[in-house]
Amino acid sequence: MSISKIRYIKLKKIFIVLAILLAGFFIYVEIANRNSVNMTYRQKVLKAVYPAFIWVTKLFGKNTTSLSKKEVAPPVSFYSLHDTDISGKAFDLENLKGKKVLLVNTASDCGYTNQYADLEKLSQQYQGKLVVIGFPANDFKEQEKGENEAIAEFCKINYGVTFPLMKKSSVIKSGQQDPVFQWLTDATKNGWNDQPPTWNFCKYLVDENGKLVNFFASSVEPFNANIINALNQ
Repeated sequence: MSISKIRYIKLKKIFIVLAILLAGFFIYVEIANRNSVNMTYRQKVLKAVYPAFIWVTKLFGKNTTSLSKKEVAPPVSFYSLHDTDISGKAFDLENLKGKKVLLVNTASDCGYTNQYADLEKLSQQYQGKLVVIGFPANDFKEQEKGENEAIAEFCKINYGVTFPLMKKSSVIKSGQQDPVFQWLTDATKNGWNDQPPTWNFCKYLVDENGKLVNFFASSVEPFNANIINALNQ
């Protein structure tokens, strides 16, 4: 048998194996998204590979930052802030007095998008004690291109989101930054933290008294022990 024929046979075997693996991946993606509605194929793939994505980001220490500060009275009251929800209604943070608040910048086309599911579970598990609020933003690699109505429908249908979502805005430091994130990322307003979101699904925790107490980066999952400990304090 000639060398060229041996190479051909080897390449053919490799092609067949790759084809089988690719077909298996396509099947896995469809099974993982059997209950998904109106998702793009990119969104389906991101949802399916989320566990592996989280493992890799943690392995390389990416987006794992956590910051905390206790008993710092904010120069500007958290409860003086106002925003607009995803349906266009006024949202006053004064109504959140006495509850912990977890504020998260979100996106529909991100590797972390599957965290919507755990954020909803967290919201339900700590119902009456915690309010989770999502802030859709297109700041990182344009991973939230949809309009408010489409974002709200996507979150409700595919992740069962019932917690409040604010209107789509910008959360990074700029002249267009959402007013709540202006407070969260400015130490002259919140008392100690200047850390802006480093990617989608960063989390800021405000305690029952309106004090910012924690920042958790994207790959710190909603049921991470550090978040649960902070909620139980």
